[in-house]
Amino acid sequence: MSNVDPKWYAAHARSRCEQVVCEALGCKGFEAFYPRMQVMSRRKDRRLKIQVPILPGYVFVRSGLDPEEHLNILQTAGVVCIIGFNGQPSPADDSEIESLKILDGTDRTVQNLAYVNKGDRVRIMEGPFEGLVGFYRRRKGNSDRVIVSIKLLRRSVSVEIDEWVVERL
Repeated sequence: MSNVDPKWYAAHARSRCEQVVCEALGCKGFEAFYPRMQVMSRRKDRRLKIQVPILPGYVFVRSGLDPEEHLNILQTAGVVCIIGFNGQPSPADDSEIESLKILDGTDRTVQNLAYVNKGDRVRIMEGPFEGLVGFYRRRKGNSDRVIVSIKLLRRSVSVEIDEWVVERL
């Protein structure tokens, strides 16, 4: 592993290979995760709760990303590329990764949305998403939506929360 301060990078994974890529990166000594959510799945005779990726096709990996580590990540089965700009990998913000970790495994309603540029920045003050920082989206009945945007991927996810747990930043 590199002596450089490690940062989080988004690796684009082949379709439906997030789990395999995450495990393979872990076996190589990298810290890796992909955020998941629980959804109800309908089978012929029953309904099941299953976990699906919040951001399909992406696995986050923590690395100093020296040339050797960069190559090691790219040679991992299922990894297509490391997301970046102008041919250079770009790190994700630590606060965005922490927000995704809070969302990971939630059984609340989570929706993928287009990237969000506008809106008030908010923090959730209590409950299962305490500490999550995102953008206020809209009011729906007695609940609000908070958007967590990942600049690097230009993607966002939305989670429904009670209106009284949000604090404007």
